[in-house]
Amino acid sequence: MTGGLLIAPVAVPLLAAGLLVAVTPRRRLHRVVALVASASGGVTGAALLPSTLDGKVPTLDVGGWPPGFAIVFAADTFSALMLCVTSVLVIAGLAVAAGTGEDTNRFYAPLVLVLSAGVGGAVLTADLFNLFVFIEVMLAPSYALFTMTGGRDRVAASTVYVTVNLLASTTLLAGIALLYGVTGTVNLGELAGSAASGGAALAAGVVLLALAIKAAVAPLHGWLPRSYPHAPPAVAVLFSGLLTKAGIYAIIRVYSVLLDGTPRFRWIIMAVALLTMVLGVLGALGERSVRGVLSFDMVSQVGYILVGLALFTAGGLAAAIFFMLQYVLVKASLFGCAAAIEVAAGTGRLNRLGGLARREPLLAAAFMLGALSLAGVPPLSGFVAKFAIVTAAVVEGDYLAGAVAVAVSLATLLVVLRIWSIAFWGEPPRHRAQSKKDQHVAGRPTDGGRSDGGHGRHTDGRHTEGRHTDGRHTDGRPVEDLRPTRARGPVVVPALALALPSLVLGIGAQPLLAAADSAAAGLLDLSAYIEAVTR
Repeated sequence: MTGGLLIAPVAVPLLAAGLLVAVTPRRRLHRVVALVASASGGVTGAALLPSTLDGKVPTLDVGGWPPGFAIVFAADTFSALMLCVTSVLVIAGLAVAAGTGEDTNRFYAPLVLVLSAGVGGAVLTADLFNLFVFIEVMLAPSYALFTMTGGRDRVAASTVYVTVNLLASTTLLAGIALLYGVTGTVNLGELAGSAASGGAALAAGVVLLALAIKAAVAPLHGWLPRSYPHAPPAVAVLFSGLLTKAGIYAIIRVYSVLLDGTPRFRWIIMAVALLTMVLGVLGALGERSVRGVLSFDMVSQVGYILVGLALFTAGGLAAAIFFMLQYVLVKASLFGCAAAIEVAAGTGRLNRLGGLARREPLLAAAFMLGALSLAGVPPLSGFVAKFAIVTAAVVEGDYLAGAVAVAVSLATLLVVLRIWSIAFWGEPPRHRAQSKKDQHVAGRPTDGGRSDGGHGRHTDGRHTEGRHTDGRHTDGRPVEDLRPTRARGPVVVPALALALPSLVLGIGAQPLLAAADSAAAGLLDLSAYIEAVTR
């Protein structure tokens, strides 16, 4: 009976998206339908979790095709947990969009639902070609969401995002085709252990390379910090917990099944993991905007997950899974905080922020919880996750990985404290508009142009009182954003709601750790998964 539920995370959002496109656009209707449809993935994951914890792998052959052609969905503990956490994230992202007003476009909710369906399919599929299909189903609406609003900077950033992901998709399809040519199948169960050596190993390497690009693994990560800071705020919340995490999920699944954790490839993953951690945190130290810092740090945290995969032990895999589940919520919470900061202050530039802790106490609490968890400060979930990663590395005698993990965690603490000290604890920046106006009154032009004697005009008749002629303030902010406002509740509340689990999962981590142990056991012993998807 549970197998029949597997279609829900894909079918329900797709049907709801089609319904919303067909009906008259009503914002409240769109919001309600989108929230209900998004919850289908979480409900499915929660319903599947009890049976998968016992080692069962429910499956569903979609379409009734014969073996070898059937579209097979399968759920183990890892899949069920991912369905739960991604569903929560989509709901929170929709709530943030309602607060920022990004969902006023009639196609916003349908696009998010298609994105959600793609994530659900990618998590559940037991077929490499269908993995490619669902990744594309996930990416297609993300292109539209990225460019739905905004100006030249957003278009330029979306060009980077689209170009790199199309290249990665082409590489992924080529790798799958090569693997099919060598083995004659793309069913994960039939491919189990096939890539341990020979031509299949090369094909699997191409597949993993493509997935590494999509997951922003160093040194293939440059596209992420060049694009995510320019995405619409609520869209960035969704992207932070869905797109790259789907890539990481696929890497863990493909490496575990196709290569069966072959020891001779682990050093490559470990080297990439440590490089990702270091380059990501170094990039974050040099960024000057809140979302820029968070984007680089997103790259760094991916390295921790890869350390657990490289160890490929029960402890390492369980730590990696626990880390990823709590990290999806923490990072989305921080991007939600960034959205609220932009609503409250009109900018995300650190040198234009200050005093938010006094004016926005709930926002400050949400950011502090998420930031300290990200840095691995006890008793938050980030500490439990990072401690488990370091412990697993030390147990295996990989002291370098443990030392780098601790050092990067300390550097991450410096990164988030920098945001706190400037944006939340620092003094608010002085009004520049008045100073520019005073300069004009004194007869001094602001940009090298000639003054007409203090009337606030250049000699060509254009007003320049603290503004450029395009209606923007001289520091780059729109004129209407010069006076800070209060962040709206629908923006702050989702960020706080996503941050609170970091405290709950830190103090009461045992249930999720137990589920992560079960998921790791399923990746180490594939017999149940193979039998389920090949029968």
